[in-house]
Amino acid sequence: MEGVDLVGVADKSEEGLDTIRRVHCSVPLFSNARDMIKANTPDLLDIATPPATHAELIRLGIALGVGHIVCQKPFSSTLEEAQVLTEEAIDADIDLIIHENFRFQPWYRKIASILFEGKLGDVQQARFALRPGDGAAADAYTDRQPYFREMPKFLMRETGIHFIDTFRFLFGEPSAVYADLRRVNPMIVGEDSGLVIFDMPAGGRCTFDGNRTLDHSAQNRRLTMGEMEIEGTRATLRLDGEGVIRLRYQGSSDWQMVPLDFHADLFGGNCVEAFQAHVFEAWKGTGSFETAAADYLRNLKIEAMVYQSAESGRKLLI
Repeated sequence: MEGVDLVGVADKSEEGLDTIRRVHCSVPLFSNARDMIKANTPDLLDIATPPATHAELIRLGIALGVGHIVCQKPFSSTLEEAQVLTEEAIDADIDLIIHENFRFQPWYRKIASILFEGKLGDVQQARFALRPGDGAAADAYTDRQPYFREMPKFLMRETGIHFIDTFRFLFGEPSAVYADLRRVNPMIVGEDSGLVIFDMPAGGRCTFDGNRTLDHSAQNRRLTMGEMEIEGTRATLRLDGEGVIRLRYQGSSDWQMVPLDFHADLFGGNCVEAFQAHVFEAWKGTGSFETAAADYLRNLKIEAMVYQSAESGRKLLI
């Protein structure tokens, strides 16, 4: 990215460092984060490590005076820990931003503009069907993120949290939630299927219908990871697995394609770089950080209530 310099990379594994050497041959490399930060005093620390290490590395960045910290999700082990970390960053006058990139996928940015223009009218129903098709086999997830298999809370904590955030981005704050979660693949520890219904502003409802063992129609099922439909009083919008958006106006049988250009060969239509560009622009003072930890806590509170609803079998007010 223009205007951004990579001044150091830390990785505990020599294999990881070898990978970085092949891509960024001149970047200083370190076997631990403390040495990297002390050697470079970076303006921004980007934490892209397994979840169990996040709290320790956030605190390390705070202690060593890094001005901005970006942390991958899951943000921390518990909601309570996330609240404490957020307060510690605020007290140290450090910007703590959570790397939540789904809302930066190009189709959701386009859908947000369509909703803002009022083309759909009042939204009454919205549904996302998560169908990546990567969780059915006995060795599911071992090739890319094997720690998925041992997570006691999996579908919502690892994946559904993206859609809690995306629903908030598109539709506003939910007022109630009902959840039914279950495990389909017996070889993993946590839940991998679930139905979650959110009551949204102005009486609308959003449904997250997730099942990681089933797939959807797409050449790359990780591009959108599923399909979305939004029904409003003026029009209905559909997002398919290829990132194509179509509109059908009330009373019509014709679907109109919405023009949208994006990098189909990059994860989420290049949402990672879009997120990073947003962080850079906000860092320079152009707007605020959309996924600042203080706001992201709302996602974690809703996630916690999803699990509470599933355990109690009751609809809960948020």
